[in-house]
Amino acid sequence: MSSAIDMGEISGGGPATLDLTELLATRLLVQGNSGSGKSHLLRRLLEQTATLVQQAIIDPEGDFVSLAEAYSHLVIDAAEHTEAALQAAGERMRVHRASVVLNLEGLDADLQMKRAAAFLGGMFDVPRAHWYPVLVVVDEAQLFAPAAAGEVTEEARRASLGAMTNLMCRGRKRGLAGVIATQRLAKLAKNVAAEASNFLMGRTFLDIDMARAADLLGMERRQAEAFRDLPRGNFVALGPALTRRPQTIRVGAVHTESRSAGPVLAPFSPPVEPVAELILAPLPEPEQFVRPRRVAPPPPDLLTQLASHGDALAEASTDAAAEAQEPVDPVERRRALAAVLREVLVEDDGGFRPPASLYQDFLVRCRIAGLGRDAMDMRAFRRALATARSGVAEEAEETDEWRAAEEVAFSLPDDMQGTFLFLARAAMDAAPCPSDADIARIYGTHSTGRARRMLGWLEERNFVVLRLDGAGRRRAAIIGLGWETAPGDPGT
Repeated sequence: MSSAIDMGEISGGGPATLDLTELLATRLLVQGNSGSGKSHLLRRLLEQTATLVQQAIIDPEGDFVSLAEAYSHLVIDAAEHTEAALQAAGERMRVHRASVVLNLEGLDADLQMKRAAAFLGGMFDVPRAHWYPVLVVVDEAQLFAPAAAGEVTEEARRASLGAMTNLMCRGRKRGLAGVIATQRLAKLAKNVAAEASNFLMGRTFLDIDMARAADLLGMERRQAEAFRDLPRGNFVALGPALTRRPQTIRVGAVHTESRSAGPVLAPFSPPVEPVAELILAPLPEPEQFVRPRRVAPPPPDLLTQLASHGDALAEASTDAAAEAQEPVDPVERRRALAAVLREVLVEDDGGFRPPASLYQDFLVRCRIAGLGRDAMDMRAFRRALATARSGVAEEAEETDEWRAAEEVAFSLPDDMQGTFLFLARAAMDAAPCPSDADIARIYGTHSTGRARRMLGWLEERNFVVLRLDGAGRRRAAIIGLGWETAPGDPGT
């Protein structure tokens, strides 16, 4: 079977080919400003390789779902599934060797990052027996591997960046060939971009992006201006899977269409009838206004197969005696899950592993302990993790007072819950106020400055009150619960 893929034609004449076998071993980076033809290039690559290699597409805008009609890709709507389900789907798609489009359309940036990370994590952690080659295409990669922190939570950023780093740095041995596309090289994490050996650079206007593109292609800085003049659909190619010297190629035609193609200019005819009453009509009363409910389309048959795969494995691994056992008491099950979580925290490398990594370890241990494949979803796990990291005693955890503290904590953002409960536990026990270093460890960082900013955030929003005594020791009072810590040195 030939591995030469036709991507279009070279500007000087002749076909522009891509060696698929080489690509699977060396990865690809595509860069181009909006409107440069970047998505068109990815679609051409996907169409040409759809019958040759399994594909997984991380699609933040729903551009590639149309591939399902032509090439039988499974479209998974991330808005309809939990992170635990997406992680399992990432594993099962490799077991069943099904090409998948993960549609993240309609989710905010934080959820897009978390659910993409869960899906990539499932693909990465599949057993060795299923390390078949997979072309993993990530569009708008700067969203999932940002060079700097943005508006998303630190937890989401670290989980997504870790998954993208695994894909590009360690994915090759597991059969994962990363193809990442970005509008801005300057916004893409350097350790992710640096792992690609093949490059397709499209039209670029900003000096910093042109300079980075020229550096990656081994061009002189004065030649970087050429990126401004590239027509739409033209890219400068370099890499072992493409060409040994920089060459400009024009991407060929595609057979499928994007759902979100740009607007088409058409003659405009202003309305002749009066529209003021239509546009400025009063809004309906609040109780009469009903938001239209989104109805999900029926899932394809393959999704049903993937979703039922775990149940089939569980049924195959149990015997009649196990089926006859009495149901597990909910209290005992909760204690068993808490015990597994404590085992995970013992190996937490000082408390600096991200929750997504701990969650994967937790699910594996739950399966070993016979607690099921989906023992706890990600949201419940974050809450259980915050409680476990607080250090509260098992008997105190069942009290009404602690339940009240958890109710307050769970109204906070996910990444702040552990910090609040850590302070609440110290205040409930009248223990010394935790130091900045201890608070930073609970948050999962080495930065004591970040710990102080978190404390300031909690105080500004009236969750805690902080005060110093004459010796510079700090006390923390929990508003609404009537608890206060003993004095503690913030610098120890």
